[in-house]
Amino acid sequence: MADYIQSLKNIVTEFDIDNAEKIAKEAIEAGTDPMEAAAALTDEIRQFEDAFGKGDLFLPDLVCASEVLKKAFPVINDAIEKKGQKQASLGKVVIGTVFGDIHSIGKGMVATLLYAAGFKVIDLGINVKGEDFLKAVKEENADVLAMSALLTTTAMEQKKVIQGLKDAGLRDKVKVIVGGSPINQEFADSIGADDYGATAPEGVKVVKRLLGLDQ
Repeated sequence: MADYIQSLKNIVTEFDIDNAEKIAKEAIEAGTDPMEAAAALTDEIRQFEDAFGKGDLFLPDLVCASEVLKKAFPVINDAIEKKGQKQASLGKVVIGTVFGDIHSIGKGMVATLLYAAGFKVIDLGINVKGEDFLKAVKEENADVLAMSALLTTTAMEQKKVIQGLKDAGLRDKVKVIVGGSPINQEFADSIGADDYGATAPEGVKVVKRLLGLDQ
C-alpha cells in the first residue's frame, strides 16, 4: 500500500486538486488503511505549514494544498467511519465569516488546517449572523469560536458576537479567536477576544495554545 500512501502525499505536493478525490477513492478501494491515509495527508500539509511559516512557500501554495485536502479528506473520513475507527478529536471549533462579509478563502484555509490537525470543525460558512454563531456554540458545546472578517466595515461584527456570548452566559464556556486582514492583536484585545491569528497556520497554533495542547 506504500505506493498509494505516496500518491496521496503527491497530490498535496503537486497541488493536484482535480484528481484528489479520485486518488483518495482509489487508495481506499485498494485496501489502504484509512487512518494511514489520513496521517499521510496530515503530515504533508504540516510540512507546507512549516515551510509557509519560514517564508519558503507563499499563500497561494498553502491555499492550493488546503484545497486538495478538502477534496480528499471526506472520502477518507467516510472510510474511517465505515470501518468503525475513530480519530481522537482535539476539540470542537465553530468557525465562520461574520455577517455582511462573503470572503471565504482565509476562513476555509483555517477550517481545513484545523480539521487536518485533528479538530472537529463546524464550518458555518460566510455571512453568518450573530445568533447563528451563538446557536452553534451552544448546541455543539464548542471549545473554540473562530471568526473571520476581511472588511473593516464588518470587523465590529466580531465584537457584537462576543457581547452576545456574554449576554447569553456563554462567554466563559468558549475560547474566541478572531482573524482577517483588518484585524490585529490590539483590535482583538479591545473587543474581548481571547487571541488573534495573523495567518491560517498561526490560527491553528493559537487554538492549540488556548486549549493547552501546545505542550
